[in-house]
Amino acid sequence: MYWAKTQSRSPFNLATSGVGSFPLAELRRQPALEINGDSTYGYAPLQQAIARKCGVDPDCVVAAAGTSMANHLAMAALVDPGDEVLIEHPAYELLVSAALYLGAEVKRFPRAGENGYALDPAAIRRLLTPKTKLIVVTNLHNPSSALTPDSVLREIGDLARSVGGHVLVDEVYLDAVYENTPCTAFHLGPEFIVTNSLTKVYGLSGLRCGWILAQPDLARAMWRLNDLFGSIPAHPAELLSVAAFEQLDCIRERARRVVEADRALLEEFLARQRAVSAPRTDWGTTAFLRLLGSDAESLLARLRTEYETTAVPGRFFEMPDRLRIGMGVNTEMFREGLRRIGLALAGQPLS
Repeated sequence: MYWAKTQSRSPFNLATSGVGSFPLAELRRQPALEINGDSTYGYAPLQQAIARKCGVDPDCVVAAAGTSMANHLAMAALVDPGDEVLIEHPAYELLVSAALYLGAEVKRFPRAGENGYALDPAAIRRLLTPKTKLIVVTNLHNPSSALTPDSVLREIGDLARSVGGHVLVDEVYLDAVYENTPCTAFHLGPEFIVTNSLTKVYGLSGLRCGWILAQPDLARAMWRLNDLFGSIPAHPAELLSVAAFEQLDCIRERARRVVEADRALLEEFLARQRAVSAPRTDWGTTAFLRLLGSDAESLLARLRTEYETTAVPGRFFEMPDRLRIGMGVNTEMFREGLRRIGLALAGQPLS
């Protein structure tokens, strides 16, 4: 996160993780903002809006400050020092860091690039022990955008249940599946806990509208634990979030046009570029590119200094021969960023 906050920006920023920011001026209903509101353990209109979206009872919803805080809170409620937590590899770095911070014994199961970063329940089974308290996955996968079907998630849920554990599914990118969007994995069984937010797919990061879906008894425990981290949320953000939920489909469609245009450009780039490869995915705002015969760190440094272009170093996903690029912000910027990556790979100067 330090790198993302201090070194990722450039005129051609392909280091983004979500779509472009949704402008406040396009919010159809501008709520009357108040500084304080009744949100002791959830602001009721927001709880209901999240519950309607996810098809759950409001008692299963725990509001949180974005998905990262939701992940931390969910883990903190489930994991004690010394508990075993199984986490995918490659993984979003904050998931690993949060588990380690809580004192967990972290084990990693692979999502192989040659298999399109698909989740393999057999790889999880090989690591599973009676000490396993939590299995952590992302869907869509961060960084590759691979989609995991419900059938595979059910297998993983069966594994967790066999040892009395849970499955935490970070679904912050799932709504970037624009056709036949899957239902949340929360509905697959009581062993599933889900985190999500309005950040990556909707461009509403500044509202910090995140949530956890958990069984009511566990949700109540998470609310009480959250008293340690952020007991009272910012009420103006709650009011704006409720207004955003009222036009959530329109907000998503606005971003979809940019994402799909960028994805088409990426397909063209990969088709003609022999120095990089990436599994083809149907959806998502991120892609994980493998460099063939190039040093990623050197390339990324040259991109930044000579080509005014940034991408996320693969070392943050423990795969230093790769880089992650983001889509959905600005198509002309993305087009030029890809062109500059191509020039850097070929050792050609800007023209």
